[in-house]
Amino acid sequence: MIVKQFNMAPSGISIAVLGTFDTKLQEFLYLISRIHNHDPSINVISIDAGRSQVEHEAISICRADVLKASGFQGDDGALKSLPRGRLIKNMINGTKTVIRQLKDGDGIHAIIGLGGSSGTSLASAVMRELPVTFPKLIVSTVASGDTSAYIAETDITMMYSVVDIAGLNEVLKSVVDNAAAAIVGMAKAYADRTARLITRTTKSEIGITMFGVTTKGVDIAREWLERRGYEVYVFHATGAGGRAMERLVREGRLHGILDLTTTELADELVGGIFSADPSRLTAAAKAGLPQIVSVGALDMVNFGPKDTVPKEFQGRNLFEHNPSITLMRTTEKECAELGKRIAQRLRNNCKQPQLTEVWLPLKGVSAIAIEGQVFHDKVADIALFTAIKEGLKGTAIHVEEVNVDINDTKWSESIARRLVELVEQGRE
Repeated sequence: MIVKQFNMAPSGISIAVLGTFDTKLQEFLYLISRIHNHDPSINVISIDAGRSQVEHEAISICRADVLKASGFQGDDGALKSLPRGRLIKNMINGTKTVIRQLKDGDGIHAIIGLGGSSGTSLASAVMRELPVTFPKLIVSTVASGDTSAYIAETDITMMYSVVDIAGLNEVLKSVVDNAAAAIVGMAKAYADRTARLITRTTKSEIGITMFGVTTKGVDIAREWLERRGYEVYVFHATGAGGRAMERLVREGRLHGILDLTTTELADELVGGIFSADPSRLTAAAKAGLPQIVSVGALDMVNFGPKDTVPKEFQGRNLFEHNPSITLMRTTEKECAELGKRIAQRLRNNCKQPQLTEVWLPLKGVSAIAIEGQVFHDKVADIALFTAIKEGLKGTAIHVEEVNVDINDTKWSESIARRLVELVEQGRE
């Protein structure tokens, strides 16, 4: 056990402050002071993950403790000789262990960090290990650009520092003060929420994937489930959305999956902007969760504005969904490959195949793939459906073919009803 027991504050609320105190001691001390200014009863546990050892009474867990938690065996000289990237990886691993021990021990209620690109990489890597809805905040110099590499599918809050985190000035102090107020409020909300969860009767929780072109059908299914007492989480299938749903499955937060919109697989195959990753469509299968998978929006690959579509696709069937998003119709060959991948991922990962079904809407996989719409392509749809059916032959995974489109009211209610039956079956 690396982490010692800390005396709990009168409020019972603790906030972890994480960062490189060797380069940003002054800024971290100011952050800690502002947390206490907003609520003196908060217990601050400061964790130094810097390159060089710093001695200061405000540091609760020093760099040596973090290194010990990482398993690093060398002396200080060996540590300093490491390339910057390897050093940061060691500190990340050690800090993950420290945070895990803190959370499992007396408990922490929020975590906050501040830094440049390296400090943000360190803090975000640690925070991504924490459960969704646990408060996480980083004041960062890189928060105004593409933050997907830092946030991934989690709920990390990033606040742009505006100026560099290099000395205190009125702008940075104001930003840090805002962050301190935010993390205090988040920690209190989390403590209150978790206290209430202990006594609350939890509902069965269902995850559903959605896209703009499957919204009508998803809304009907969601409302049907909610009327019957289910808690429904809808995930926008933008890559991060699919990963977020699969993460909640792995965290044990969901009891059933209605994967109506598997469009992320098309972006993964062709190179669109909303790809998830090759693990998509595997979490529920590996967990043995009841799930119904469909083919929503597999008629399309997503790109940015029209002038960003790669040259090799300029002659394809393109549709401007809005000024920021251009859709490209998937071909017969691509649809056949998508069907094959869906079948393979389910076949190879289903722990309880009798609790998994695939539903195929034969009259259209999206609002713009029905007859008369721009992406209607019966040949491509047939290739998709045929590959799925062929790929699942000989398994216990049932394939249901329904002669409607994916936004049909009766389809949506029927698929929700069937998922409830599978959830009930899974409890037996």
